Amino acid sequence: MTGYIRKLVRWSLVALITGGFGSVQAQPESQACNCDYGSLPGVVWWGPPREMTVAELAAYAAPIFWFSPDEPSLGDHRGPAITVPQAFPFEEAAKPVVYFQLKEVVRNASHDKPIYREVGKNRGDAVVDTRAGALLSLEYYAYYADEAGFSAHRHDVEVAEFRIAVALSDGQYLSSLDLPTCPERHAVILVTKVTGKAHGIEWYWNILDVGGDTRFPMTLLVEEGKHAIAPDRNGDGYFTPSFDVNVRVNDAWGVRDIIRSGGLFTAGYQAWMTKVRRPEDRVLPPLPGDSPLLADLNRYQTGYTGGNAVYELRPLPSTASAAAWDARQPEESHLADFLVDKELVPGPALGDISTLDEAWRWIDAGALKRSLSISAYADGRWGFSWTIPFFIGRNMSVPMTGGYVLHRMYLKGHRLRDFGWTLLYANSASRWLDPYFAAGVEWHDVDSGVEATERRSDMVFETGFKFRTQVGQSPLKFLTFITDFWGMRVGIKNYGFFDIDRLTYVVEIGAGSF
Repeated sequence: MTGYIRKLVRWSLVALITGGFGSVQAQPESQACNCDYGSLPGVVWWGPPREMTVAELAAYAAPIFWFSPDEPSLGDHRGPAITVPQAFPFEEAAKPVVYFQLKEVVRNASHDKPIYREVGKNRGDAVVDTRAGALLSLEYYAYYADEAGFSAHRHDVEVAEFRIAVALSDGQYLSSLDLPTCPERHAVILVTKVTGKAHGIEWYWNILDVGGDTRFPMTLLVEEGKHAIAPDRNGDGYFTPSFDVNVRVNDAWGVRDIIRSGGLFTAGYQAWMTKVRRPEDRVLPPLPGDSPLLADLNRYQTGYTGGNAVYELRPLPSTASAAAWDARQPEESHLADFLVDKELVPGPALGDISTLDEAWRWIDAGALKRSLSISAYADGRWGFSWTIPFFIGRNMSVPMTGGYVLHRMYLKGHRLRDFGWTLLYANSASRWLDPYFAAGVEWHDVDSGVEATERRSDMVFETGFKFRTQVGQSPLKFLTFITDFWGMRVGIKNYGFFDIDRLTYVVEIGAGSF
C-alpha cells in the first residue's frame, strides 16, 4: 500500500476506532455542498452525511468494464450496442447488467446503534448510515453465458471487490489535511483497495492498493474469453504489473487475453498477453447525477456522449432463483453452483473494530496470504519436508523481486533422525515453473565405522526448480480440499560452506505452493 493511502487509511481507522468520525447528528439532506474533497485518493463521493441505500453506494463506486476487441461475447456489437456483461438468464434486460452485493459492514465497537438496516426484500434498498463512519466491503459481479478457451464451460461469474472507508469532515484524518475550511459537515466515501478475484484462486487475485494517482471511476480490464478482472489504475487500457496491481505482483494473474487459445495456463504474466483496448469497447457505469466523477469521466474518457454502452446495476439475485431456472432446462445446467458460494443469505457480515490491529487485518484481507506446504522428500534418504511463512502468521515478501522468503524444514533417514532447516527463496507461489534457492543447516548421522555413527552438522545450500499445477481444472480436483496447488521440486544440494564436501540430488512431491 502506498505511503499516502496508508496514511489516509490509518488516520481514518484511528478516527473510527477512537470515535473521531464524530458523533451522529441529523443533518438537513437538502444542505448545499460547497466543499471539494476531489483531491483525496480514492474519493468517489462526498456530501452531507445521510442514510444512503446500498444501490446508491454501488452506483457512486461503480467501475468501467473494458473488453478486448476480440472478446467472443461481444459478437458484432460495438459501442452503445454492446450487451455484456449480461443479465442472468432468468431475468430480462435490454442493456448490459452488473450486479452488486454489500458483503461486510464494520463499525466502531463503541457505537451502540446499527449502521446497516434492511428495508423490504430488495437488498439494494437497504441503507447504510454514513453519519457514523464505516468500513465496507462491496462486490460487483459480471455474468457471461459462456466461457471460451482452456476448460471452457457454460456460465461464468467474475467478481471485483471494493474496500471502502467512510470518513467525516470533522474526524481526525480530514481535519488534519490542508484543505479549505468547510462550514458544513460532510461524509466522504473513499475506495482503499480494488481486487479482481481472478479465476477464484486467491494467489491469482489482481489487487490494487489505491493511491493518489488512481483514476475513478475505476477501470476494470476484462480478460478475453475467460473474463478474469484486473484493475487499470489510470484507465489507459494497458495492464502494467506493479502499477495496476501492486500486491503479490509476481503471482497476480494479470489479463491474459491469449489464454482463449488454450496455449497457456499458469506461466508468469507477460505484457504481450494483453491486447490493446479500444475506447468503443468500454461499458460505462450509471453514475448518479451528483457524482463528482462525472466531470473527470467526460474530460478524460469521452464519457456519456453516445459512443459507449452504459450498464444497469442490480442487486445479486438468489441462488434459489438460479436453481429454479436450472431445473427448467432441457440440458444439464449448473448456474446455481456459481452463486451458492457468493450469495449472503442472511445479509452482509456485521462487525465491530476495537483496536487498530483489527482494523489493519480487515483492510489487508486478501493481501497477507499465508501458506503451508508439505511434501515427500528424498535426497538419498527418505523423509518429508514442510514450509511455513517467515513470520509464521504471514509471508515475508522481498520488495525488489516480488518473491518470498520462507522457513523450510525436513526430517529424513533412519527413524527420521536427520533434521534440516533452511531459509528458502521462491520467486512466486503460483507460476507453473520457478527457480528456488535455499540455505541453512542440517544435523545428520554419518557412518564412522562398523556399526557406528557420528552426529554431524553441516551448512547446506540448495538450488533447483519448483513445478506447480493447479488441480482444480483436472481429474484430481478432489485434492483442492487440501490445497489448490500440488507440485514437485527438483534440485541439487551441497554440504559445506566454502568447501563442498558432498553433492546430492533432492526430489520433493507434495501439496502447497512452496
